[in-house]
Amino acid sequence: MRGSATWTPVQTIVDALDTAFYQTFENVEATGKRVLLALDVSGSMSMGSVGGVIGLSPRVASAAMALVTAATERNHAIMGFSTTFMPLNISPRQRLDDVVKSMSSLPFSGTDCALPMVWALEKNLAFDAFIVYTDNETWFGKIHPAQALNEYRRKTGIAARLVVVAMTGNKFSIANPNDAGMLDVVGFSTDTPNVMTDFIRE
Repeated sequence: MRGSATWTPVQTIVDALDTAFYQTFENVEATGKRVLLALDVSGSMSMGSVGGVIGLSPRVASAAMALVTAATERNHAIMGFSTTFMPLNISPRQRLDDVVKSMSSLPFSGTDCALPMVWALEKNLAFDAFIVYTDNETWFGKIHPAQALNEYRRKTGIAARLVVVAMTGNKFSIANPNDAGMLDVVGFSTDTPNVMTDFIRE
């Protein structure tokens, strides 16, 4: 959009921006809940732009939010998913480009957004909230995400909440609009993290 010009980044400026990025974490309030963060690692996450932020891919945006969660939430797990579920070893002090690179190297195929709840139930793990970052190229597996959440609630007795952040807008909706414990977020803006935090903390 800005022409075909190319340039060599000035490393001191890159470092300064990197430092500023981490300093913003201090402005994020923790939910204090047990949170499972699930990042869509399918190939389509590297394409297109996040709604509301031109030039920012869903993969980069989700990686950035994973770093925020790692730095602010004491009780958290960060996983990657496509049609399989895998741990993402993300350190709160890791550089954003390193996180993006590691996510891009993972094997991927379709997108099954029910996997976070299915996995947590299979492993008998307790979470108060599930946060899913996806570009909303959603392929449902054996169970719909809303059904998977209800099954998790029923078997664990935890009134768990689900936030699905769809980085790009399309006709699909994952959360059940009739369930006050599920929230769909489409696109992204600077107030999105606070909206999600308030929702999780009720």
